[in-house]
Amino acid sequence: MKNFTLDIDADGIALINWDMPGKSMNVIDEVVLEEMDDLIKKVACDEAIKGAVITSGKKAFGAGADLTFLQKMMGEYETVKAKDEQKAAQMLFDGAYRLNQSLRTIEAGDKPWVAAINGTALGGCFEITLACHARVMTDAESATVGLPEAKVGLLPGGGGTQRVSRLVNPQDAMQMLLQGKAHRPTKAKQLNLIHEVVPAADLIERSKQLIRDGLKAKAPWDEKGFKAPLNLWSPAGVQMMSAGNGLLRKETYGNYPNAINIMKCVYEGLQLPFDTALKVESRYFAHTLSTPEAKAMVRTLFVNMQELNKGARRPDVGANKVKKIGVIGAGFMGASIAYVSAKVGIDVVLIDRDQDAADKGKAWSEDTLDKAIKRKRSTEEKKAALLDHITTTTDYASLSDCDLIIEAVFEDKGIKKTVTEQTDAATSDNCIFASNTSTIPISELAKASKNAEKFIGIHFFSPVDKMMLVEIIMGDQTGDEALAMAIDYVLAIKKTPIVVNDTRGFYVNRCVMRYLNESWNMLVEGIPVPMIDNVAKAAGMPVGPLTLNDAVAIDLSQKVIKQTIADLGEDAIDPRHVKLVNMMVDDHGRIGKKAGKGFYDYPPKPAKAKLWPELKEMFPQQDAEDVSVQDIKDRFLYTIAMEAARTVEEGVVSDIREADVGAILGFGFAPYTGGPLSFIDKVGLAAFEKRAKELAKQYGDHFKPTKLISEMAKKGETFYGRFGEQLKSAA
Repeated sequence: MKNFTLDIDADGIALINWDMPGKSMNVIDEVVLEEMDDLIKKVACDEAIKGAVITSGKKAFGAGADLTFLQKMMGEYETVKAKDEQKAAQMLFDGAYRLNQSLRTIEAGDKPWVAAINGTALGGCFEITLACHARVMTDAESATVGLPEAKVGLLPGGGGTQRVSRLVNPQDAMQMLLQGKAHRPTKAKQLNLIHEVVPAADLIERSKQLIRDGLKAKAPWDEKGFKAPLNLWSPAGVQMMSAGNGLLRKETYGNYPNAINIMKCVYEGLQLPFDTALKVESRYFAHTLSTPEAKAMVRTLFVNMQELNKGARRPDVGANKVKKIGVIGAGFMGASIAYVSAKVGIDVVLIDRDQDAADKGKAWSEDTLDKAIKRKRSTEEKKAALLDHITTTTDYASLSDCDLIIEAVFEDKGIKKTVTEQTDAATSDNCIFASNTSTIPISELAKASKNAEKFIGIHFFSPVDKMMLVEIIMGDQTGDEALAMAIDYVLAIKKTPIVVNDTRGFYVNRCVMRYLNESWNMLVEGIPVPMIDNVAKAAGMPVGPLTLNDAVAIDLSQKVIKQTIADLGEDAIDPRHVKLVNMMVDDHGRIGKKAGKGFYDYPPKPAKAKLWPELKEMFPQQDAEDVSVQDIKDRFLYTIAMEAARTVEEGVVSDIREADVGAILGFGFAPYTGGPLSFIDKVGLAAFEKRAKELAKQYGDHFKPTKLISEMAKKGETFYGRFGEQLKSAA
């Protein structure tokens, strides 16, 4: 076999070792499924085998299904559907039901199976362990078990919805399934997901001992008289499902078919015999696979992201081992960059204009770690190790042996120019210098550098320790060595890089500004204020634009407006926006959440934020009944999507994968769409162009279709059809 080995010991216990060649993690693909079927038959039919232990030859047990395999199934479904819809649906169900059949053969057989979980087991790989009669897990701190399928638009289709809902208390089961929540060993045992937690050295022997001790080859639900943790027709069951449906609607607004299908799997499955329940799950899994939401989310949040995380945009130059970096500016952003770098073992020189400021930057890491220790997510040893990697100073000479310098000072061209010149004086001509600017063009900042080829933008998003995206910006003269270093660094700190070409606001912030600008348009039009954030969330945005503006700070918006006017002239900004922002900041001192007041008032916790009552008095309010909710949804989604298309047309974005991944990871563009370009493809270019023209006629020229949109609509093209082929040919 290619992926498995099987050894039988003197007691007749088969040790099955799963170790896929050429892969860092085990995943389920077509070959694995075929080999698993052969192994299951071997164990069942060989009289010398008394039971089986399945484990992994890698550091982790497995990462789940190979989603490119599922993506292929989705593509085949669409092809067959065009000719025979019923045949396509049956084909999808048969494919979805295959894993369930295999795992049920393990579970319902007459020989005991034990899963020796030697590390993280996720998705379909965890479902394999759930079908075993016992699960023994290593006590390694890094190990987790979970079913993350919901995060990529899918549902656990290998019996996960049925086994978890029968093993775990109802509330925890639903959270695990709907949120894709993973659990560490101790918590997993508390929840009844696993049976034992043991040291890694004892894992295999303890698993075998369970079989020697007479482990029964029967799942709990196959025992006579089994009762699930929840009786759906009890008062508690009715209450939980009713409340669960309400919460699901509140959180997803019906935008995620997979979430609805998970609820249906649990609700219907718990009322049926187990084998029938598995068929129900497979039916809903097949339906989920047929949805455009699943197709888009799998492509963007798994396939595209995986390719970018493997360095798809990295030029073919020598690899860089980033050992030491310099961070100039020890404010919140600089301190956070130092923290995420030190966390992976990179030495950091943290510089500020005085020692107290630099020390405060390091203290931020210390405070963050103290909070993590309090929550039992870190230890004093890890804290000491991380802090040892950060050196604070005011001396630029300390940067001389750094692999990379990141400037994170105020968004002021003059200050950035001074910092660049001081760094140049202290470092060699080969030093790579990166600016963390959020809006100022990199080519403009590079004018202050002695070597523009080594000058690049590395734009982090706040909060740096939580946001997974980093935007790398190529200046007009930036060379391949600088790009390779930037990508190697971003991958080293375990974040996803996107690479864009230089322009004001780059890619993500251009899209974000469209989102904020549209909310400002709605305010001055008198759209009822509560509708703005609420309908934006109904459209799929995780945070409403007014809430987002408060979080990033309204006075920052004012600075960006002033800088844009200074650089491009007054015509570059809508005067209504200038007036609104100036009123908020200058007239009312409402600068955002950091000051406790912006578009919302932020009282001390536990009180919740509330819209500023006087906001509705600033502009005459329309009657809510006269406002189209669909128009508000479309205005938010279309203005962002149009801006994304514009950046492709302008050459700012040269890889459409990055447009979709960047929008979702950078500011949460409606994940169910797969990103703004996937959204356009889903609507269809002709339909998108038609609706954009309607919006432009009623709400402004910024909705007018770009030349590229109109051209593609005329030809019947899609973004992934037209530009996806370019990516394939370049691979």
